[in-house]
Amino acid sequence: MNNNKKPLHKQDLNFVFEKKNYIVMGIGLAVIALGFILMAGGGSDDPNVFNPEIYNWRRIRLAPALVLFGFAIEVYAILLNPRK
Repeated sequence: MNNNKKPLHKQDLNFVFEKKNYIVMGIGLAVIALGFILMAGGGSDDPNVFNPEIYNWRRIRLAPALVLFGFAIEVYAILLNPRK
């Protein structure tokens, strides 16, 4: 059997995305994580006691909007052409 394998050089590696794409993806992931962190909490320690803090503006409006905005950033990062 003949294994004609060339050693890998930096020029031989082809990535799907470039550095700019990965940076924008990281920003998008950070925005999504922030949205989920803001959504957390507001529960009650006692299941028989209702805590109206669960319907806070931050948990109902801001956090889901941040998550959707983060997903929009991810789509933009995938479609971004850094060569332009």
